[in-house]
Amino acid sequence: MKVIETVLPGVLIIEPQVFGDARGFFLESFQIERYREAGIDMPFVQDNHSRSSRGVLRGLHFQRTRPQGKLVRVSRGAVYDVAVDINSDSPTCGRFVGVELNDENHRQLWVPPGYAHGFCVLSETADFEYKCTDLYFPEDEGGLLWNDSEVGIPWPVEQPKLSAKDQINPTLRQLLGRG
Repeated sequence: MKVIETVLPGVLIIEPQVFGDARGFFLESFQIERYREAGIDMPFVQDNHSRSSRGVLRGLHFQRTRPQGKLVRVSRGAVYDVAVDINSDSPTCGRFVGVELNDENHRQLWVPPGYAHGFCVLSETADFEYKCTDLYFPEDEGGLLWNDSEVGIPWPVEQPKLSAKDQINPTLRQLLGRG
């Protein structure tokens, strides 16, 4: 497996080894020893699977007091996946990493606890799967406005399909109490 460091501390792009032939392919989507060697050494306690249609944008989400690390991948379709540093003490606060995850490149993104995360669907439908290091608590959820101009994410859609809560998330400045 190939591990690619990004501009954000701890955020990693993972390219698993894929074994394929005329019958199809095989890959390990998680193997504890290999991921531990890559620096992902937290226990996973919950697996999630969502299916979304083209133009759906989910995020940017995080949990306030019980942050989740997420190991994300796409098993069908394609998404543009994003992690944003929202730690006010970090030198990379407000910066993001964006990467296409799809069922052909088999890439994964490791988003450590403490980052906002979201994705936009590029294909007709996408199956998005992720492992979490803590349970989901709705009352602890926070959000960051998807199109905050200060963060400047180049989303591949101008008018995404958003949930009601994602339409009204605060900007980074508001989130950090600076405006």
